[in-house]
Amino acid sequence: MAAARGTVCAVDATRPRRRTYACAWCGSAMADSEMGRRRKYCKRSCRQRAYEQRALVAGASIPDDAVILSAGDVADFGDRMFALRCAAEDLETAVGEDADRITLAGLVDDLLSLARDAERLR
Repeated sequence: MAAARGTVCAVDATRPRRRTYACAWCGSAMADSEMGRRRKYCKRSCRQRAYEQRALVAGASIPDDAVILSAGDVADFGDRMFALRCAAEDLETAVGEDADRITLAGLVDDLLSLARDAERLR
């Protein structure tokens, strides 16, 4: 069924949607540009750090796609994953106890916040 003359469609199918993705080095959010190839890094400094890391592991037995983290970063990541699991268990308990909608919404917000925080590696 065609739209009546003079009406404006809410979605313009001819314009491409801009999607966000993460910088390959620091993980900060970036958006697709209108034209050209998708950028891999958000800044020149991120591109430089990635080059330096590739140069350091060249010729070593470390795979190119390996992520090298300090012991502190690994511990922090483990702590974030533990907090995420605890939040998921809290939500499961609340659902099992038929908690009210407001309580469930708060637990879901906490869970999503912890999940977003757990995604970052650096």
